Amino acid sequence: MGFEQVGGHVRGVPVGAVFASRKLVQQAKLHRDNQRGISWASDGNGLQVGDAIVLHGGYEDDEDEWHTIRYTGASPGKDKDAKTGKLLRSQSWAYLDNAALLRSYEGGYRIRVIRGHKGDERYSPDRVDGYRYDGLYKITAARDAISKSPAPDGSEIQICQFDLERLPDHLQMQTELERQVLQALDDLVEQDSTPQRQEPDGDPSEGEGDEEKFPLRRSMRVSRLVRDTAAVKRIKRLYEGECQMCGLRLEGPDGKPYSEGAHIRPLGKPHRGPDVEPNILCLCPNCHVRLDIGAVLIETDWSIVVRAGLFGTALRGKLQVKQGHKVHPEYVRYHRDYWRNRTLGSAQ
Repeated sequence: MGFEQVGGHVRGVPVGAVFASRKLVQQAKLHRDNQRGISWASDGNGLQVGDAIVLHGGYEDDEDEWHTIRYTGASPGKDKDAKTGKLLRSQSWAYLDNAALLRSYEGGYRIRVIRGHKGDERYSPDRVDGYRYDGLYKITAARDAISKSPAPDGSEIQICQFDLERLPDHLQMQTELERQVLQALDDLVEQDSTPQRQEPDGDPSEGEGDEEKFPLRRSMRVSRLVRDTAAVKRIKRLYEGECQMCGLRLEGPDGKPYSEGAHIRPLGKPHRGPDVEPNILCLCPNCHVRLDIGAVLIETDWSIVVRAGLFGTALRGKLQVKQGHKVHPEYVRYHRDYWRNRTLGSAQ
């Protein structure tokens, strides 16, 4: 399916691109409207099929877990309370937006997902960025459901509800070469790693003699380069290459800084962390590895806990967090709990 066809990427708009307004999202051709939550386009038979949705805190029945989404259908303006946004009456599958999204489910079309700053704070961009394109999802289910809040007269409100699942990482890449490289790397990781030996960002923390997975280590280094997404680039620019843990700033002969975007809650299985700024740190290569193998933990007050011997550059007492970078405590807690539990389990 081509980029300009229904349900695909828009050429030249990378996953993770941010926009200051819905109007700019519309101008980028990610969504046909600058107000509605559901976008649709005509398929080859002239039927309207959904091609994009916006998550912007529209309905209380929406649930966002990054890799999976539970999305509430649309209603005409007269069916919603102008002040609260809550529904006054039941939704209908005959309503154009809902019918279009249902056809996408039946036809297996891909859906572009745009998150706005009023959505779940774990995944949403800040108000300055406004909206962010988060890639392609597929609709896995469509059903009738009952809204959490009743109608003004106390009766139940029926809603049109959709379940969506994020497509694999290699399908979030826009060029064929990127897709092939990432697919090959993912296949290699699946073949050469097990849940017992794979660490948060994919690097084994320990080797057993000749069994150490050197090809896996190399593949993950290449994978990090492929995954250097728009979100990672923004965080690295914000810190100008300076490590948030140790303060080291590496420069090449050309004077350009080198740093790595480290995901606190890793992207791959079984962790399934999101590729969003609140889950990314700008680190030097050494501190990236320290984070990956649990040699350091971050406490709730951002203090850095050293859990293994470190030599060379000293770490800061607390993680440096600049204004404009909202590290979410849930990802830090996940990393901390994962490694503490793993250590306890290994000792028993």
